Formats: sequence, structure tokens, C-alpha cells
Amino acid sequence: MSDMNYRVYPAQMETQSFGRLRVDCTTDVGFRPIPNATVEIASTGNPSNVIERTTTDEIGRTGEIELPAPPIEYSLEPAMDQPYSEYNVKISASGFAPVEVNAVQILPEVNSEQPVTMEPTEVSQGELFVVLPHTLYYEYPPKIAEDEIKTEFETGEIVLPQVVVPEFIIVHDGPPSDTSAQNHYVRYRDYIKNVASSEIYATWPEATIYANVLAIMSFTLNRVFTEWYRNKGYNFTITSSTAFDHKWMNGRNIYDNIGLIVDSIFNNYLSRPNVRQPILTQYCDGKNVQCPGWMTL
Repeated sequence: MSDMNYRVYPAQMETQSFGRLRVDCTTDVGFRPIPNATVEIASTGNPSNVIERTTTDEIGRTGEIELPAPPIEYSLEPAMDQPYSEYNVKISASGFAPVEVNAVQILPEVNSEQPVTMEPTEVSQGELFVVLPHTLYYEYPPKIAEDEIKTEFETGEIVLPQVVVPEFIIVHDGPPSDTSAQNHYVRYRDYIKNVASSEIYATWPEATIYANVLAIMSFTLNRVFTEWYRNKGYNFTITSSTAFDHKWMNGRNIYDNIGLIVDSIFNNYLSRPNVRQPILTQYCDGKNVQCPGWMTL
């Protein structure tokens, strides 16, 4: 067995569930693939014990790495047990600064991709991402209620003549008033995939995922259409704060089935009859937070 491609697991029961992770390495300029990058994976609970080591191929990707995960039932019904397992992923490549992503979330019976962008060693010493807990497992600030349809008499005056699906949006990684929070230019589709992976479980039925993705897209396009934050004097499109918008997690892994659904309907949104603008589709979990008249997960 090669030193560069091995796996070491503790003894597992025959009923052990598994999820699968694929790492995709590209350069930060031009997004060229990085072949022969070394990828090491360890459980977050025992970060010094590497359980998987492999390398990327000529297109900068690893194969699908099978990793232990909790029973699928944990993510299909409300439960006290964490429904996903967490792993630390370290990536290194000759000529590039190392990247580490901690607490990558692996759900059972689901494939996911960990995108990694690497910078040359002359411009970076390395980067660390820490994936925050999933919104259905951790209690984040609840959404502050807003009208689902914005009028031109509100601060967020409508300025666009029609609904346009942007290629990029600017995500403010914190509450609107936090001037220390960083702004990130993110492709619109990648933003939707990230939010959906952070706010719903990829193990849910396909129809449920479709409905939630539509809600996320409608909310986001309402922010774009009304230029809500720019009309308030901010230089971004949307925030990562659950009190104001959706939870976006910089550097997190994306579930394949969620990505495919987003790609298939990315130019759709929800609206009311005779109303052109997308609905600001607010929702909550319906258990930890009650939200009469909203969507519930």
C-alpha cells in the first residue's frame, strides 16, 4: 500500500453509516487545477491521527473518500445527537501555501465536495477555515421579521427595472453594522449552494430540498432586486448573519445533490401574482423558533 494513499479507521460495526468527500484544488488566479496536492484527513476529535491520506489527480481532484458518519435517522427527525461527523482536511502542494479546513461536515449516504483555492507561497503563508455548526444543530440568532414585499417608500427602494440573476454577489461575513467583518465576492450559484448546505440537510427528500432552495434564491434575489443594503449606505449585497439574512460559511463543503438542484433551477424565484419582485421568503425551523405565516423547515 502506497504511503501517499492509505486509510486507517477504528473498528466499525457492520451497520456503520458512511458519507463521501471529494477535495477539489485550484489556484486562486485563473482557477487552474493543482495536481499532486497532498490531502490529509483526521477526525476533529483526534486531529493528530490521520485516517486518510491521498493526492489529487491531473484535474486537481481526489477520488471519493468514504468517511464514517452518524445514522441517517439523526438528520431526518429532530434529535439531540449531532447528525453529521466532523473532519479536519489539510491540503499541501509544492509551490503553494497550505490550506486547512476544520470541522468539515459529513452526512451519511451523501457525497460532498470540498473546494480549496490555494495561493503561491510568495504571497501567502497559508489559510485556515473553520466551518461553523449547522444552523439546525446550533442555535443562531433568529431572523428579524421583515415585510416579504418591499415598497418604494421603504429605505430599501427598488431601483432595478427587472429581476436579474447576478453572476456574483458581495457577502458581508457578519451583521450589517460590523465594520470589521470581511466582504467576499461570491458567485451567485456558489452562494446559494453554500447557504443550502448550511441551513438544510442534504439527506432530506429531493422535493423538500427543491422547496428550500427556491426560498433561499427568492430571498437573495429580493436583496439584489431592491438593492436593500446599498440603499442603506453599505457596500455589499447580503450578510451572513441569520438575524438579517441566511447563514453563509466561508470555506465549507458543498453537498453534491444540493449543488445539482441549484444548478437546475438557479434562475427561478417565488413571487406573488401581479408582483414583479421576488418574495423575501423568510423561514424558521418551527421548533426552536416559532414563526407564524412563514415557511418552516
